[in-house]
Amino acid sequence: MAHAMSDDQVAGELRKMTAFIRQEAFEKAKEIQIKADEEFAIEKSKLVRQETSSIDSQYEKKFKQAGMSQQITRSTLANKTRIKVLSARQELLDDLFEQARGKLAGYSKDKGKYQELCKNLILEGLYAMNENKVVVRARKEDYDVVKKAIEGAKDEYKKSMNIKEIKVELDEKNPQPEGCSGGASVVGGGGRIDINNTLDERLKLLETDALPMVRTSLFGKNENRRFTD
Repeated sequence: MAHAMSDDQVAGELRKMTAFIRQEAFEKAKEIQIKADEEFAIEKSKLVRQETSSIDSQYEKKFKQAGMSQQITRSTLANKTRIKVLSARQELLDDLFEQARGKLAGYSKDKGKYQELCKNLILEGLYAMNENKVVVRARKEDYDVVKKAIEGAKDEYKKSMNIKEIKVELDEKNPQPEGCSGGASVVGGGGRIDINNTLDERLKLLETDALPMVRTSLFGKNENRRFTD
């Protein structure tokens, strides 16, 4: 027959059960804490990796943008410098030809040299025209000189072409316009063909045809140019 436990025995058993439950709860809490710490560490590591990757990506993007911006800036500055250099060179060339243009009017002061020049300009027109009848146009103040130049050109043309006659007349009704620096033009084809050998026109041709050579003489050869004008 079982004996009933005394109050002290009951109290002892309760203390044992309480201690067991407390121990179990402590161990469970510890296990939960460990697991929570592990999950926290994993999540923290994941977040750190994500943030690090994001920062790296942003840095790489900003680095590329900075590099591109620097390239654009260098290119812009190089183009501006090139334009300034080209502009300065063009101004120099324009000034050079403007000075030459200013000296044209004074070329007719030496009548002997000027008559020889007009003769050669008219003769060049005769060869180009290759007709038996042409007219010559010149400045009014050059009429006396040009008449003599016409005779010299006719004689030389007839001799070189082995012909007996060619009709070359001075067109006094249609002089060269005001401001013309001199020279002459040879008109043929019934007035439809005009070979303009005035000094102004020859200088224009020189500006076009001789410009590459003048540019090279002044500034040197441009290694970047594949073709010349």
